[in-house]
Amino acid sequence: MRTLSPGGAVRITGGIWASRKVFGPPPGWPLRPTPDALREQAFSVLAGELSDAVFLDLFAGTGVVSLEALSRGAARAILVEPHPQALALLRRNLELLGVEPHRVLVVPKPAEEAVSWLAARGEKVNILWADPPFARFAQHLPAVAAVGERGILVAGGLLVLEHPPKASWELPGFSPVRALRGAVLLRFLGKGGGQAEPQGPASSGW
Repeated sequence: MRTLSPGGAVRITGGIWASRKVFGPPPGWPLRPTPDALREQAFSVLAGELSDAVFLDLFAGTGVVSLEALSRGAARAILVEPHPQALALLRRNLELLGVEPHRVLVVPKPAEEAVSWLAARGEKVNILWADPPFARFAQHLPAVAAVGERGILVAGGLLVLEHPPKASWELPGFSPVRALRGAVLLRFLGKGGGQAEPQGPASSGW
């Protein structure tokens, strides 16, 4: 097993794997890992919602956010990540922590294709975490919205959306709950739940 270097390591902030280090993107990679402070804040807010939840990580990268969810009590995580190098580290992280294969579904597809694939399978999730590449933030919003529109995110489910500073967006059917550090927490009202106000500042296993 490769030794974790300080520059490539990311820490799980809570739960059964608290303080364990996993592989993050090496220096120079075009991936932007979710900061520890945001993960810790967001999962503290989500604490009452995580038990036995199904968690969808739509832009999973090396999988750290999903590992945090599983560490803190989520029953199952679906990780969407199309890039081979990130997938390799994602799978290494699952192995490093000994995650049971039945608790994860890795989908090696772009977000837009993955949403269609998950809808066709009849997958249902309680929590959606979306951290789209900031350079293409607006282009990825339709895929985020489609998780609700296609019936994957259950009514009353929650969305954590990471966003660039001063970004604005509209997500029909979602209602804001609270601002986070670099993200916003929204609740899905269900299909036909109304127009949200503009907001601003594979197979089972791995």
